[in-house]
Amino acid sequence: MKKTALLFAMLALTAGGAFAKDWKEIRLASEGAYPPFNITAADGSLQGFDVDVGNALCAEMKAKCTWVKQEWDGMIPALVARKFDAIIASMSITDERKAKVDFTDKYYASPLALIAKSGSPLRPDTASLKGKKVGVQRGTVSDNFATKYWEGKGPELVRYAKQDEAYLDLKSGRLDVVFADYLEAYGGFLTKPEGAGYDVAGDRQFGKNAEEKGVIGEGIGIAVRKKDKDLTAQFNKALAAIRANGKYEEIRKKYFPMDIYGN
Repeated sequence: MKKTALLFAMLALTAGGAFAKDWKEIRLASEGAYPPFNITAADGSLQGFDVDVGNALCAEMKAKCTWVKQEWDGMIPALVARKFDAIIASMSITDERKAKVDFTDKYYASPLALIAKSGSPLRPDTASLKGKKVGVQRGTVSDNFATKYWEGKGPELVRYAKQDEAYLDLKSGRLDVVFADYLEAYGGFLTKPEGAGYDVAGDRQFGKNAEEKGVIGEGIGIAVRKKDKDLTAQFNKALAAIRANGKYEEIRKKYFPMDIYGN
């Protein structure tokens, strides 16, 4: 009896080890059109904060990683379809997305903000934005928030495939404001020459209640297929390591003068 019990225990341990995959080759996806987090360089390669963080995680995990450029609208369907193994593209951890994929711990956090001409009296609410054209990138948290709380209540939402297209229309006068991730707006527009004369209008949106926070999200994480929990665990271990050894801060300072991780 004891020998039988020992045999079953050994088989259980062996089976458990067989199902735990040690990820040494990983395909990572990013958009390449969301500066400074992910951009497409002149040679076609993906660069930016997201990419630097992803490469640091791969180095920590001693994994060989390859990058795949993926349009934002198709990110989660392509992940589920196994075109790559993880998304590192400034994707907010929201309740809606968690129903489809798993997320690692956050690797940064950002509120939403209204971007307008400096000194604009506009505020991120339906009364202030009544009759105004508000640009958002399709499928982002800013789009989800504006759709849920503003659409049909005064503001006119104009959706774009890429964030920089919204900024171009803002500068040309075809939009009154852009509603976007604050850190993306800061690093990808406001601190660039093309962002001269523009600033945040009103308060940044962190979520005034649990419902709004559910839409805005719990920070930015790496999206992984639900069945690949071993990969999520490896990423989380590596994230903790680069936060502890200073590599994360080294990358952060390359792009931002302020803390972006949050509490």
